Amino acid sequence: MVKISKFDAADYLKDPISIAAYLTEALETDDPAHICTALDTVARAKGIADIAKATGLSRESLYKTFKETARPEFDTVRKVMNSLGVKLVAEPIDAPKVA
Repeated sequence: MVKISKFDAADYLKDPISIAAYLTEALETDDPAHICTALDTVARAKGIADIAKATGLSRESLYKTFKETARPEFDTVRKVMNSLGVKLVAEPIDAPKVA
């Protein structure tokens, strides 16, 4: 019998470029639950303890922040993004996509 493990995107988010691409896709959905799930996935990839240390937030606070029903404060999101080595960038909504 073949054993199959469950896919976990966190296993593939090892560098800031892939983290940025993953979070950009999540942010483009404009779905707060999906965005929180994506932040949780990236935080697991980097290590919650490391994120807590870098942001000055407790692990418990971070777990609450990443729940699908959470509405995290902007400052918390900014701190987490910085600790992940990525930044938020604004671009026009109607800008043509570059392939």
